[in-house]
Amino acid sequence: MSALVEFSMFPTEQTQSKSAFVARVLDIVDKSGLPYQLTPMGTLIEGETVEEVLAVINQAYEELQKDCGRVYSSIKIDWRDGPVGRLSKKVGSVEAKLGRKLNS
Repeated sequence: MSALVEFSMFPTEQTQSKSAFVARVLDIVDKSGLPYQLTPMGTLIEGETVEEVLAVINQAYEELQKDCGRVYSSIKIDWRDGPVGRLSKKVGSVEAKLGRKLNS
């Protein structure tokens, strides 16, 4: 089984720049040991189950709730009964069909 999850999370109050808060979230993601990819608009995480990935996102919520009164998030989940490794394979599949590397 494989769960590919894209999410973004940040406080709605605080400063205009959110990078310090995103860094705290990414510290948790990185330490989880799950494969992930940071993008300018969010983070992709891959796990064997949806619950495994949501546990990491829950830890991120707990971290930001320490000093943020309101936290916004957007989450997309793609679950598939198949092997893990789609984080890189999905992009590779599109590149193979085009016959060239893409910016990713």
